[in-house]
Amino acid sequence: MALLRWSDQGDLFRPFEEMEREMERLRREMDRLFTGFRGFRPLRVGVFPLLNVSEDKDNLHVRAELPGIQPSDLEISVEGDTLTLRGERKSPEAEANVSYHRREREFGRFRRSLTLPTRIDVDKVEAVFQNGILKITLPKAEEARPKQITVKTA
Repeated sequence: MALLRWSDQGDLFRPFEEMEREMERLRREMDRLFTGFRGFRPLRVGVFPLLNVSEDKDNLHVRAELPGIQPSDLEISVEGDTLTLRGERKSPEAEANVSYHRREREFGRFRRSLTLPTRIDVDKVEAVFQNGILKITLPKAEEARPKQITVKTA
């Protein structure tokens, strides 16, 4: 077995350094390709409605953006650990002698289900709809709420 001096071992890592430089160059080229292409647009995500879910000590809070929807066209249900929103955004009546240059708003029926992160008390769920925002308050089940444990001394 040949002994190598410490200063000679620097060449052992050279192939890996060259490979790392080549990977970095490739990454920069890919970034340039996608950011420099003027026609590139991120794909539209077809999730509706958009939701925020938060929690505090006693409740889960769900806020859903539902512009243009009437509360009477909404259905909210909780089954097991799943919250489901169903509804319909009705198409406005067709206007005579009007042609669209762009028509991005979508209409029709929708359904979105969400797995809840904790058990809730289904009998106390409340929902309020105001200015296109649906706010659902889902009280946590008693067994899911945090409990303060007192440390006893022996």
